[in-house]
Amino acid sequence: MSGLPAQPSLRRLKAFGIRPNRELGQNFLIDSNLLDVIARAAELGPGDVVLEVGGGLGVLSEYLAQRAAHVHVVELDRRLEPALRDAVDPHPNATLHLADAVKLDLGGLEPPPDKVIANLPYGVAATVILRTIELLPGVRTWVAMIQREVGERLAAAPGTGAYGVPSVLAQLACEVKVIRPVSRKVFFPVPNVDSVLVRLLRRAAAPPPELRVLVQQGFAHRRKALARSLSLASGAPPGTRERVRAALEAMGRPADARAEALAPEEWRELHARLTGDAAGGAAA
Repeated sequence: MSGLPAQPSLRRLKAFGIRPNRELGQNFLIDSNLLDVIARAAELGPGDVVLEVGGGLGVLSEYLAQRAAHVHVVELDRRLEPALRDAVDPHPNATLHLADAVKLDLGGLEPPPDKVIANLPYGVAATVILRTIELLPGVRTWVAMIQREVGERLAAAPGTGAYGVPSVLAQLACEVKVIRPVSRKVFFPVPNVDSVLVRLLRRAAAPPPELRVLVQQGFAHRRKALARSLSLASGAPPGTRERVRAALEAMGRPADARAEALAPEEWRELHARLTGDAAGGAAA
């Protein structure tokens, strides 16, 4: 169409009459210069199968489809289907999934992804990253643009204010690094929060469900000692507080240590000691 902007996102915004939905956290990428930065960070290659969550207007989708073996594009907002079809239909190696990534059967994707590359909606960024770590064991690399606060939380070190459940669960499976800040001006509409580009490299399997629950229960009462917090958890057996205190002391930690003091691998060791597998946990 004549008179339309050359940049794909801006062109599709106008051509398809799309108005961003702020409730869905839609901030569309409109600076194509950032695409090469993302690809380099992900070490994108022609043999990769990529999962993109939050396809938006398809600017990243079509870029990935031109450079990867296959791209799965997941988008919740069905209003964006015409724009996304415009982006992916010319590429037979791209599959569009109009679905909620938090509910989609990710394990059923064929071919199975080995990389996640996305401009993630702010409200579900941490959930999507942790869910893909858990459900897609073949994924080795994640590169995503996410809210700065979420990125810093995922990469946070023990003992810092940002350190919490997402930090532990992500770092038990991956090396997590905030690569660089992302200008607000590369998005439309301009968000009222800062963004970063974050990279995760898998180094282990996702933590098992029992360990995930332990971490969640441990951080449920941040102002309390860890042993006390775990003893307050629903269904906690009698003597939980004493058992946790003894396990912490056996690990060389104070009995009254708080959840944020334990490094991710110490959570694994604590779980092993509490389940009677201290030797296996220490070797993991």
